Amino acid sequence: MKRLPAIAAATAALALGWLIGAPSWASQPAYDITTLAGKVASLRGTAGLQIRFSSFIEQEAADSSAAPTEAPITPDHVLSSPLDGTSVAPPAVTVNQDRAAAPQNETAIAIDPNNPSRIVAAANDYVTRTWTCTVSGQPCSALGDGYSGTYYSNDGGATWAGESTDPAHLGTLIPGVERLTGGIYDAGGDPALAFDSRGTPFYAGLGFNRTSAPNTVAVNRGSFSSNGALSWNAPTFINQTTSPSTLNDKEWIAADANAASPFRDRVYVSWTRFLFNPSNGRYVQSPIFFAWSDDHGQTFSAPAQISANVKYDQGSRPVVTPDGAVHVFFEGSTRLATLNSTYVVTSHDGGVSWGKPVAIAPVNDTAELEDTVFRVNSYPAAAAAPNGDLYATWTTTEDDTSTAVYSRSTDGGATWSRPTDVFAPATRTPVGYPVTQPDGSTLNAPGPRAVEDVFPAIDVAGNGRVYIGSYRGTVVSPWQTCASGPPPPVGRITCDTLGNYIDNTRLDFVVTDVTTQVTQTMSTHPINTRNGFGGGFMGDYNDLSAGPDGTFHAFWTDTNNVQTVVWFYGTQFVPTDIHQEDVVTRSGNF
Repeated sequence: MKRLPAIAAATAALALGWLIGAPSWASQPAYDITTLAGKVASLRGTAGLQIRFSSFIEQEAADSSAAPTEAPITPDHVLSSPLDGTSVAPPAVTVNQDRAAAPQNETAIAIDPNNPSRIVAAANDYVTRTWTCTVSGQPCSALGDGYSGTYYSNDGGATWAGESTDPAHLGTLIPGVERLTGGIYDAGGDPALAFDSRGTPFYAGLGFNRTSAPNTVAVNRGSFSSNGALSWNAPTFINQTTSPSTLNDKEWIAADANAASPFRDRVYVSWTRFLFNPSNGRYVQSPIFFAWSDDHGQTFSAPAQISANVKYDQGSRPVVTPDGAVHVFFEGSTRLATLNSTYVVTSHDGGVSWGKPVAIAPVNDTAELEDTVFRVNSYPAAAAAPNGDLYATWTTTEDDTSTAVYSRSTDGGATWSRPTDVFAPATRTPVGYPVTQPDGSTLNAPGPRAVEDVFPAIDVAGNGRVYIGSYRGTVVSPWQTCASGPPPPVGRITCDTLGNYIDNTRLDFVVTDVTTQVTQTMSTHPINTRNGFGGGFMGDYNDLSAGPDGTFHAFWTDTNNVQTVVWFYGTQFVPTDIHQEDVVTRSGNF
C-alpha cells in the first residue's frame, strides 16, 4: 500500500481548524491515549500524515501475550522456504548470544575512539520471551517483552559476548528499565550508542507501558573491567512522564569525543515528543526535543524543543563535528509544507541555544518495498568527517522506487549538495520460479523491477572514507503463505493450513565507499523478511560505524540462522527449529 505523498493535507487541515474553529472536529473520532494502541490509532487517523511512531512502538502496541499452555505445542507447519539459508556464514558474524530463537532487530553500533578493537553493539532484544524461568508461577517468557540488548567485542568484531538467561543473570542486557531487569516499564528498546573521548560507552533507549501512560527516555553509562568485561550503570531517565498526552519516541545519542572540543565528553540526546489533545486524544504535533549532560550522563539539562516551527517530525540523529558543534538531523514538516524534508539544526554552544532548522532536501517518503509487508521510513542517518564535513543519508521515492540518497555540507550544515543516489540502479533477480500452487496453477516469476533501498546507515572513518550501508531488495522469490492458523504471536511460528505462494522480495545488506564508488554485499545470503513478526517488523534502522583505523563495521538484522524455540511469548513448544531475526555484523575497509 502506497502512502499519501505529503504531510500537507494533515497539517493544512489542522491549520484550518485552528483558524476558523472548524466544527468538523466534533464529528471526528476520539482516541484512548492512555494506551499505546490508542496513540497509534490517533496518529494513523490523521489524514495525509507521513510522520509515524517508531516501528518498535507500533509493534509493541499491536502485540499481545499468549496465555501459558497446558501442554507443549507441536506445530502443524513451520513457515519457511527451501531458499532460506541455514546459518549466517563467515565472514559475517552473529552478534546476539541467545540460541533459543529469540528475535533481535534494529541495530546500533559504536567503536571506542581509543581502541578500534573494542566495539559495543545494541538491538531490540526479545530474549526474555524465551527464558525458561518462572516468577510467581508465571513463565518469564509470558512476562518479558521487547528489552534493550547490548553486546561487546574486544577483538574487532570477530567474537561477541553478552549472554542473558534469567533475571539473576542479565549479562549485558540493559538494567533498570523493564520489569525483568529491575525497572518499572513493560518494554524498552529503540537502541542508540555512543562513546566519549575517554572510551566510556553510553546507551540510550525508551521505556514504556502498553496499556498505561508512563514512558521515558533512558540513558545508561557503561564501563569495562580490567579484563574487558562490559557492565552498565542504573539508568538516568529523561522526560519521564505519566501524562497520556505525551509520548517520547525515537531517541538517539551522541557524545563529543573530540579531545580539543570546548565541550569534550558532553553527552547529547535527541528524541521526538508526540503530543496529543488531552480531551479527545487527537494528534497535535511531534517536535524534536533535546537534552545534554556534562557529568557523564548522571544528570541532564531540562528538555528543550529545538525544531522551531518544524513541528511535525520524527527520526532525529545528533552528530558532533570536531569543533564541538552539535547538529541534529531529522525528517519533518512545517504546517503547510507540500512535502516532508530532511532537516538539520545546529548548536555552537554545547546544545544550550540553537539556530533555525535548515532544509537539506524534500523527501518523497518511502512506502512498503515491492512484494514486502514490513514497515519502513525515510528517517535520516548522518555522520561527521575528520575535516568537519557533514553527510546525511535517507531514502526517498524516485520513479516509484525507494532509493537511498546522500548529501554533503562543507560549511557546517548551512548549505548542502544536491542529493546523490548511493547505489547504481539494478534489477531484482528472480530465484525459485516457477512453483505450483495448491490449486494446481503456476506462479511464474514477476516482470523486471528495480532494486529498492531502505534503512541506510553512514559513517566516516579516520582516514576520511565515507561508507554508506543499506538494505537492498536484490532478489524476488516465492513464499508460501498461511491460509489459516493461530493468531500471533504463536502464529508467527506455526500454521494450521498452508496457502498460496506469493512473490517475496529478499534483501541484501550492501555497503559502498562513496569516495571510490567501490561497493560490496556484506550479507552472505539473501534475507527473507517474512520470517519473524509475521513479516511486518524488521525495525526502523540498521547501523554502521567506522573506526580511527579506517575499518568499518556494518550491523544489520538477518533471518538466515536456524535456532530451536522451546518457550515463546508464554507458550511452550515441542522443541522446534525456526528462522528468527538475529543481528549480524561484518567489517571491511575497501
